[in-house]
Amino acid sequence: MKNATLGEGSKVPHLSYVGDAVIGEGSNIGAATIFVNYDGVEKHYTVVGDHVRIGSDSMLVAPVTIGDGAYTAAGSVITEDVPPGAIGVGRAKQRNVIGWVLRKRPGTKSAEAASRHSTDEQKG
Repeated sequence: MKNATLGEGSKVPHLSYVGDAVIGEGSNIGAATIFVNYDGVEKHYTVVGDHVRIGSDSMLVAPVTIGDGAYTAAGSVITEDVPPGAIGVGRAKQRNVIGWVLRKRPGTKSAEAASRHSTDEQKG
């Protein structure tokens, strides 16, 4: 933590960077969360309310406020305020590209393993 205050009962686990922030009481910052406080010119603050849950591997891009009792989904990039009691989800929907390994990485051990489960259509 750098230039940040942590409210009573709040937790910041390993592999997280918290800079230029105020975190309220009873909040939990998920592992590997980054408080993105510098835009290349200036530093900005992040405010995390009371009893907030930040999902692991999230990025909070300052300036941003996470309201009291709010959540963020794991793996999110949060660029806008999250209102109290809401969940912020800032990530794209998962998209599986079927057959990608067989087409783009032929001859690898991964392709060999994948070919045991593929259809002719997936093989390209």
